[in-house]
Amino acid sequence: MQRRRTRTRRLSILRWLLTCAISMIALGVLLAVHVSPFPSVRSFSDVRKLPKQPEMGYRGWSNELSWMLESAPPHFSRLLTSSQKLDGMSDGMSRFEKLWKPPSNRGFVPCVAPSSSHSPPEESRGYLLVSTNGGLNQMRAGICDMVAVAHLINATLVIPKLDRKSFWQDSSNFSDVFDEEYFIQSLANDVKIVKKLPKELAMATKAVKYFTSWSGVEYYQDVISRLWDDYKVIRAAKSDSRLANNNLPPDIQKLRCRAFYEALRFAPRIEALGKLLVERMRSYGPYIALHLRYEKDMLAFSGCTYGLSPGEADELTRIRENTTYWKVKDIDPQEQRARGYCPLTPKEVGIFLSALGYPSNTPIYIASGEIYGGDSHMADLESHFPMLMSKEKLVSVNELEPFSHHASQMAALDYIVSVESDVFIPSYSGNMARAVEGHRRYLGHRKTIIPDRKALVRLFDKFDQGSLKEGKRLSDMIVQLHKKRQGSPRKRKGPISGTRGKERFRSEEAFYENPLPDCLCQWESHNSNSSLANM
Repeated sequence: MQRRRTRTRRLSILRWLLTCAISMIALGVLLAVHVSPFPSVRSFSDVRKLPKQPEMGYRGWSNELSWMLESAPPHFSRLLTSSQKLDGMSDGMSRFEKLWKPPSNRGFVPCVAPSSSHSPPEESRGYLLVSTNGGLNQMRAGICDMVAVAHLINATLVIPKLDRKSFWQDSSNFSDVFDEEYFIQSLANDVKIVKKLPKELAMATKAVKYFTSWSGVEYYQDVISRLWDDYKVIRAAKSDSRLANNNLPPDIQKLRCRAFYEALRFAPRIEALGKLLVERMRSYGPYIALHLRYEKDMLAFSGCTYGLSPGEADELTRIRENTTYWKVKDIDPQEQRARGYCPLTPKEVGIFLSALGYPSNTPIYIASGEIYGGDSHMADLESHFPMLMSKEKLVSVNELEPFSHHASQMAALDYIVSVESDVFIPSYSGNMARAVEGHRRYLGHRKTIIPDRKALVRLFDKFDQGSLKEGKRLSDMIVQLHKKRQGSPRKRKGPISGTRGKERFRSEEAFYENPLPDCLCQWESHNSNSSLANM
């Protein structure tokens, strides 16, 4: 009997110990969950490695790129990097939102549908041939302007010839860069477009014309249309800046937007690789697309030699002097820089991004061609932001090879990644920067920070002189300078006061840089004072 009691007592003690152990384990699990509320978020140290690159050809993507269809940027409220968590929950979230949150679009959405008075293509009076000029985005703007011109003069537009003679020497045809069939079909209710000139007109005498820059409707309907009396074919020798930015009929402006933002899609294989690049950048979290216009052609054309060696400066001067169609030869580099006419150097970009508050582990996509001077000029930027990515780093040699010898196709890939980025920052306001900015405005006013280069140069000079250092003071000044330069809705800027003639038109904000008010309309909101008149 005594043994039985002892055995029972021991079993009770074991049950009690087992119950305590289970309770302690459950309590530990509960505490662990409570302490770590974001178990699914990877630390940035984990994502520094390139994501796995699955084998993929462009035929694997059957759907169109989402960036052509989206009307609003993605939300980032659930994403926190490990470095930001250390600052505390509320402070980390506030800082994160401040860095990545896009500006309010104030209810502006695309409104490009033709009005009831917009006429479909009338009987064609002849054919319009177009020879485009410049790089990818200069050609894109010219092509879309020629769509509007063809409508104005009742012409059948022949698929434009891309520029093969510019600095880039790209042999691409229209269908190599753009979705030709989609372009023709989507504009069928506006302009008749054919792939080739009819055989019977191949040897016909053509009216070769340099259309006057920044012209209005009257010029095309009164001057150019007269050429139909003597010719069946008109060839536009250049296509860029042939239409005025402002004061055109609303339906013509909407047609330009339909062409630029919707009809002129890139070729399917370019869109497929562009989508892959975006996905691989997103595997790092929200990212900045930096259009770093620090390329040989840009520096030679602008005469900007700040930060270069004497040998590099001499090389750029020779290029400018030997390029016949660059009219300005004698340029004062210091004056150019002081006036804000030079692209920021990679070193200056690194200081600028750090001052804005972006941490060193921010993923940055470099959208550009070959950087002049290579690693020697990129070292300072990379010391600030080691996670610098590019097409060449994100995809394999085999994936990129079909595009690598075609500057326009490579630029198209950069364009896609830039439009889709969480923040876009151009180091210079060239054709690509303007086109991307306008496209991001059209898609919901995604965050686009435009550096105030003229003001920044003064700060960077003080930095070089040692009177200003990286830190809170410099950061506060740069943040303050750029509070209203982040892509918020605003009307397109008109000409600079006091300018006349061509300079007046040249000083206007480019049409495709900001499609408001012509192609963006504001939904009715609760705030009755929110209107264009108050912008």
